[in-house]
Amino acid sequence: MFTEERHQQILSYLNKYHRASVPELSQTFQVSESTIRRDLSELEQKEKLRRTHGGAVCLDFVRMEPTVKEKQTTNLSEKERIAKTASEWIKEKETILLDSGTTTLQLAKQLHSLNLTIVTNSVSVLTELQDAQNIELLSTGGTVRPQIGAMVGPYAEGFIRRIKVDKLFLGMNGVDGRNGLSTPNVLEAQMKKEMISAANKVILLCDHSKIGKITLHQVASLSEIDMIITDKSAPLSFLEDCEQLGIDVITV
Repeated sequence: MFTEERHQQILSYLNKYHRASVPELSQTFQVSESTIRRDLSELEQKEKLRRTHGGAVCLDFVRMEPTVKEKQTTNLSEKERIAKTASEWIKEKETILLDSGTTTLQLAKQLHSLNLTIVTNSVSVLTELQDAQNIELLSTGGTVRPQIGAMVGPYAEGFIRRIKVDKLFLGMNGVDGRNGLSTPNVLEAQMKKEMISAANKVILLCDHSKIGKITLHQVASLSEIDMIITDKSAPLSFLEDCEQLGIDVITV
């Protein structure tokens, strides 16, 4: 197979599956991994794909990260319903980890009257709950990303590694059946990985607009999630994939 032909087939493969690893492409096209790395480098220089750690993603599926203001008004009614349902899974005196995000902020608004310990890396959640008398509120600290109001970096990650919580309520930019959970920022991705490791139960909150999207940095596979709460516009095929993995699915 000529190089140009292989390049076209690699792009077709990425258009179909959105993301691929170097070993995966090496096996598919029966060439060495060093050849695949060279192919990916050449294709990235031509702005045909985006390289990632260990592979590549299709440019059409790399989404830029919206700001907090942009996300606050997007699918707000769905986010409010998701948050209301999520609050019903929280028990008195539990230790809860709230990820940054507009849906988790809506969840925080439901929790003022509960007796809880809440840990968060969200500036907005801290502001929302700072006067709640029944809540012991803990900040991860760290470097604030002003675009989304999330605290990230080594200090925040170190804090999370030293705790264990009952439940994590996780937000995500991209949720895909094959490629799992992803986010555009590498520091956000690492922070979310630490949060998943710190939780006894991981509950993903995402409206239908996040499903089928793939962003640059992979956080986890779907199998690492215990429950997903989404809205009724979520694709049925995706929900069936989740159920086959043993994930509890709730649509609202």
